[in-house]
Order: sequence, then structure tokens, then C-alpha cells
Amino acid sequence: MTPKRPKGAGAPLRTVESPAPKPPETGPLYAALDLGTNSCRMLIARPSGSQFHVVDSYSKSVQLGLGLEGTGKLSRSSMQRTIQALKTCQQKLKRHKVRKMRLVATEACRRAENSAEFLAKIKRETGLVLDIIPAEEEARLAVISCAPLVSPKTEQLLVVDIGGGSTELVWIDLSQVPKKARAKAIMRMHRGFSHQEGNEPMAKVVDWISVPLGVATLKDQFDDVEDDAARFALMSWYFEENLADFTPYQGVQQRERFQIVGTSGTVTTVAASHLGLKRYDRTKVDGLRMSSEEIDRVIRDYLALGPEGRRLDPRIGQDRQALIMSGSAILQALLRCWPTDRLSVADRGLREGLLYAQMSADGVLEDGLF
Repeated sequence: MTPKRPKGAGAPLRTVESPAPKPPETGPLYAALDLGTNSCRMLIARPSGSQFHVVDSYSKSVQLGLGLEGTGKLSRSSMQRTIQALKTCQQKLKRHKVRKMRLVATEACRRAENSAEFLAKIKRETGLVLDIIPAEEEARLAVISCAPLVSPKTEQLLVVDIGGGSTELVWIDLSQVPKKARAKAIMRMHRGFSHQEGNEPMAKVVDWISVPLGVATLKDQFDDVEDDAARFALMSWYFEENLADFTPYQGVQQRERFQIVGTSGTVTTVAASHLGLKRYDRTKVDGLRMSSEEIDRVIRDYLALGPEGRRLDPRIGQDRQALIMSGSAILQALLRCWPTDRLSVADRGLREGLLYAQMSADGVLEDGLF
């Protein structure tokens, strides 16, 4: 069965690394930098109508959280790798003369005992000032970036952001919002989960959770298990155990009105593997709807390949191969927990949310967003 993609999927955010789309040379430039447990990623964009055009982008696996589980601290080598990546970001910001920016760090820096020392070192060596954002803000920004992928039929929405060091889940009730206004109601969350603007109908957050397990931290928890299949099963079980306090966990939802949107390198890699892409193409992946059977088939294929086969598989890629099974374990656990046979794939997340939040606050995006 051919996978379906909602109208506008793949088009609103042009984040293909190369070639970058050529935007009109008017309006201010904005930057968003996301320093996570595994990767350092940045977008530079210019508002254009109700969306934005990406002018430049950067993504580098820095493995900032490597060893954090055991020591509670960021290692010297991890910090140095990250600072080298941030120097490249600083050069791009300088070259484009960006004045409006939001540069944030997430779970690894939230947990590390020496994160304040690290941020001071970043400022000394690169001139960049990073903020460590709380888990709620990280979850909120991921949610608003996914607004264009929400179906008008959706009444109960679960947005899942699988990161390197944590996984954020946000359950949203849209049943009281008119169908045509649902995506826009989600976008209004950039000021807070409970922020009310005028008398417009609100998207209600039923519950949200930040599980301190992402693709890197979950992998580290079970590194001592030698058997590949056993390690995968343990990771999936352990992640599901950590969802027990999430309020909607026991709820029964109508399948046709419930939607899961997944945003992460894991989700997009699984989608690319399903499509058989040897070269990643965001326009084919972003907005793709995969059935649970299709996802299970890809995961079974990963397991059958084994560690060596996954290392050589061009669909997975060198940056992702070491973490794909921990991410797949999280994904499998999520699909076991909730009554849906489809997952919407989002190649968007914190960076896009940061850009939308900045531009919305400045009033530079036109009305009629969707």
C-alpha cells in the first residue's frame, strides 16, 4: 500500500542541507541552534510570508553525552569536539551577519555536573552564549514545529521527540477546536502550554513527559548485553516501563481520530529505510505516514542485519548506525502503548520550533499560516 502524506507535507520547511533554497534578499535573518546529547545542529532562515526560507544549515554528530551516564560529567574530548562544531556555527553566523538568534542546549547539559563550566568555555572560545532550556520548553518547541503535519480529523494528538539524551511526549486534545483551526491552535503554544490568546479555541495539553532516555542514553544503559536481539528487547521493555506515569497511558482512544507524530533522526531513518532511499531526501520523508506493520518490518530487517550489516547499510548511514537500535526500541514501545496503526514522520523539530517562536514573537510571519 502506497504511504499517504498530508497536504503540504515536505513543503513548509525547506531544510534539505544542500543545495540550500535561494530566498528573496529581504527581511532579517534568524538563527536557531540545538546542542543535543548527540548532535549540534543549526538553521539560518529568513521569514517569507507565513513560513520561512532556509539560507544555511549545519549538522554534526558531536556525541556530547558520551560517558555521561557513568560519570555525571561531560568529558574533555566531548566538549572539545562540540566546541569545534560551534566554531563552525559561529563562522556561519558571522558570515551571514545574523543578529537575531536563539542558541540552546538540552538534556546532556541539563544533567551534567560541569555544564556551567562548559557553557563558560564555549563563550570564551567562540563568543556564543547558549541557554540550557527546560524539558517543557523543548517539548513545546517540538510540538509547534510539527503543526503542519496534523490532520484536520485529529482530535487526540501525541507528539514524540526522540532525542539523544531524552524523549519528550506531549498529548494534546484538539476535540474542542474547529477542524480548520487545529494546526493554528498548536502554533499558538509557542508562548506556553497553557497560554490563552483572546477567545480563540485552545489546544489543550492533557499531559506531557520528558523521559530521561534517548537514543544515546538508552544504548549506554544496556551496552553490557552482548546478544543483539536480547539487548533490543530489554531496551524496548525498559523504555515502556518509564512511561507508566504518563496520564494518557491507560486511556482508550478512537483509532481514526488519534494521531502520533514522531520527530527524530530515528523516525526519519526508519522512513528512509522503508522507502529504500540510498541518499536521504527530506521531501520524500517529511510528512510520510507509515503503518505499524511497515515500521515493524523495517525494525525486523535491522535486527536480521545484525551490527555489522547495519554498519554497512547505506540507508542507515554512519552517523546513525550505532544508535538506530536504541531509537527503534523506543519507537516500538510507543506503538505498543497506543491504539494507532499509523505514524506521521516529521523531519523537523527543535530548530524549526525555535525559528517559529522567534518570528512569531517579532510579528514577522503573515497570518494564514496553514
